[in-house]
This record gives sequence, C-alpha cells and structure tokens, in this order.
Amino acid sequence: MQFEDVEAKVIQWARDRQIVPNATPASQMLKTVSEVGELADAIAKHDREGIIDGIGDVLVTLVIVAKLEGLSVVDCLASAYETIKDRRGVLTPEGVFVKEG
Repeated sequence: MQFEDVEAKVIQWARDRQIVPNATPASQMLKTVSEVGELADAIAKHDREGIIDGIGDVLVTLVIVAKLEGLSVVDCLASAYETIKDRRGVLTPEGVFVKEG
C-alpha cells in the first residue's frame, strides 16, 4: 500500500470518529507529543512492538494535524526533503550533525 493510500484511510478513520473536524491543530499536536513520549519509552525499553506502534501512532496524529491545517503529510515530507536533500555533513558519534561549509 502506498503512503498516500494509508494517509487517506487515516483521514477517513478520523472523519468517521469526528476527530476531523472537531479536533483542533493544537489539541491534536498535544496528542502527538503524548505519542512521541510513548515512542521514546518504547525505544528506551528496546520494545520493538512498542516502537512499531509508537511510530505508527505518531504518524496518525501528524496526518490528522496536517489535515486540520489543510495540508498533506506527504507534501510536508516532500517539502522537508527538498530542503535537506543537498545538505552535506556527518553525524558524529556524540550525535551531533556537523554541516559542511
């Protein structure tokens, strides 16, 4: 299944449950932050199933935030990629990305 297909299914799921249009971008963003916390917890515990669930839950909330803002997550991701695609640099062992130039 293509990402766009899953995005459309998530949006329909959110409509069916009245999340769209009754949620606000701010309330949905708070849900995203909550899901990121759960994901971080799963990563800390090396809980693979929790990580899979957490990543999925974060993406679901971001799809809904985007929809509430009149955007598409795919378009937002494409825009971010266009911004970073030509960046050069390396990630140090300490976790710091050092840009070239």
